[in-house]
Amino acid sequence: MRAKKSLGQNFLRDEAVSERIVAALDIGTDDTVIEIGPGQGALTTFLVERAKRVIAIEFDRDLISPLRVQFHTNPNLELLNADALSVDFRELAPDGTKLKLVANLPYNISTPILQRLIEHRLCFSEIVLMFQREVVERITARPATKERGFLSVLVEDAFETETLFDVPPTAFWPVPKVWSSVIRLRPKEEVFPDAAAFRKLLSAAFAQKRKTILNNLRGFSPDIEPALSSAVIDSRRRAETLTLDEWHRLAGLICATFDRDTH
Repeated sequence: MRAKKSLGQNFLRDEAVSERIVAALDIGTDDTVIEIGPGQGALTTFLVERAKRVIAIEFDRDLISPLRVQFHTNPNLELLNADALSVDFRELAPDGTKLKLVANLPYNISTPILQRLIEHRLCFSEIVLMFQREVVERITARPATKERGFLSVLVEDAFETETLFDVPPTAFWPVPKVWSSVIRLRPKEEVFPDAAAFRKLLSAAFAQKRKTILNNLRGFSPDIEPALSSAVIDSRRRAETLTLDEWHRLAGLICATFDRDTH
């Protein structure tokens, strides 16, 4: 199968890398594993050997038949021709069993996939993802670093993150121009309670990174100045300098203001 540029496909070909990624999931014999984008089955080959059940979600319908042929002797594999952005992961574990998830993801869907996984994070005990290295650097960026942005805070709120290892371009076909990195996510039980409000606040605050947090948030809330003051946050700071605790304090005050104004 030829890789489709429109889908950002780069098929993993290095067996040692595939095995290392699957090993990072620490799969038990009773585990159900979700794989997003099996492609040509590089990870799937190792998953079906270890997991009780593997559910592989492939968007490209042209890959489904070859995968069915390749894994026809593996009854523990279920192939779904679907868009992972529309899959309800809760329906894949109706008995409440925690799932594990692994994926090699193209750059163009990294943010929406992460947002989807955040929404469904309590379905999972562990998630191992491979992205372009710059995406992982953004996801794991600490406060006061230039890579820190909307995605950094959103993921930090929902997951404990750990960068595992880098993967060279030569591990793929076609060979991309960039390195990739593998990251492990472990869901947090406690996150900011109003997820939609938190996303909106972060989106507005990081809209223009060169502006101060006050200037970015003036149109978001008429009470932003007193909220920043109450949260003990200097209004001249930029969004990337705030810690997760500071975001939680600010979001809590702004949500409280919204609640008061709507009653």
